[in-house]
Amino acid sequence: MQHLHPIEQRVLSVIDDDGLLKALAELVSIPSLDGTTAENEAQEAVAALLQSQSMTIDRWEIDLPLLYAHPDCSWEVPRERALGVVGILGEDRGGRSLIFNGHVDVVPAGDLRLWHSDPWQATIVNGRVYGRGALDMKGGLCCAIFAARAIAAAGVRLRGRLVIQSVIGEEDGGLGTLAAILRGHTADAAIVAEPTELKVAPAQAGAHNFRLTVYGAAAHGCVREEGVSAIEKFAPLHQAIIALERARNERLRTADSSGLFSRYRTPNAICIGVVRAGEWASSEAEQLVAEGRYGIGVGEDPAVARAELEQTIAAAAAQDPWLRDHPPTLEWWGGRFDPASTPMDSPVVQTLASCDQAVRGTPATFEGMTYGADMRLLVNVGGIPTVLYGPGDVRDAHRPNESVAIADLQTATRVLALTALRFCGYDEE
Repeated sequence: MQHLHPIEQRVLSVIDDDGLLKALAELVSIPSLDGTTAENEAQEAVAALLQSQSMTIDRWEIDLPLLYAHPDCSWEVPRERALGVVGILGEDRGGRSLIFNGHVDVVPAGDLRLWHSDPWQATIVNGRVYGRGALDMKGGLCCAIFAARAIAAAGVRLRGRLVIQSVIGEEDGGLGTLAAILRGHTADAAIVAEPTELKVAPAQAGAHNFRLTVYGAAAHGCVREEGVSAIEKFAPLHQAIIALERARNERLRTADSSGLFSRYRTPNAICIGVVRAGEWASSEAEQLVAEGRYGIGVGEDPAVARAELEQTIAAAAAQDPWLRDHPPTLEWWGGRFDPASTPMDSPVVQTLASCDQAVRGTPATFEGMTYGADMRLLVNVGGIPTVLYGPGDVRDAHRPNESVAIADLQTATRVLALTALRFCGYDEE
């Protein structure tokens, strides 16, 4: 670790690593799936954590009908109730303000037989914490909370506000972060503690959800030639989508002068994750519905990008006599993650990079993230320069045996604490 000011050393020395793991275990034990009561239970747990470190707490009932009417709101899961939770440390005393943002909602655990431990119980094996949400992203949220807690415990007075946004609904569209922004919880900059492998990520790709419906004609299976299989008619459309994915990524990769996505062959993937067809085993399937995510590159106009998929589907359908007369329908629904970026010379990018180097002893690594995240709301709606930075690798998320290294949690907490000190400023005793 590079030379630090004595006050900075004091803050880092009082980081409660054991308390962080205990808090993470508590949050993992809450199955905070999107739209469930447990999503709000997790918010209550975070509010209690923030309250215990003497932060000013704003806990409010989100006005869902009002939020749904906002043009930048997107969601996939219905909710009857939603909680917003924000903690604030420090005051505006001439310094800059900084947001640490993290979400409590998680994706389903899937087939429990594929897990080597209970996904709803934090399990430590070989220096890693296993459990649904340990990585994505309750671990990063706990790092943010305990970075702030260390500043408070060390008795350091920040010259600007440090804001902890604990949000719901990130996985299905980001309505929690949008609600926090609209409530007035903004700042001069923000860091979203998503898993970036401790890389400084000033750019995130976008992804919009789509639903493709293909129409066939039902017939008894014994005379299936008298019907039309929607499954068979989906095949050429799927091939056209795959070809589009290849062409788009070749074009976007060539146009990317930043090099932030150079590690990825397909940074703007088109993924069809759900396919439903037919109603009966011995009936020709008269309809197929495919749902997926459509990758959108940094700097792309989402409307223009979406039109490219629409035109591709229409062109492929025009090549088939049945599809030409019975055109498939394409609709955009659910999560709408626009791409976003922050200039490399932005103060938050440079401060975070220097603090990462100070803690880890090597120059920071810069890279763009290919997944959608709430960064785009903070940047595009809130006008807040934002960076993604956090512990663990996203490749371990959304799959069985999700986990994060304890060493990454400890490093991220120290980097975030140091970044808050240097970005917000502090009184030197």
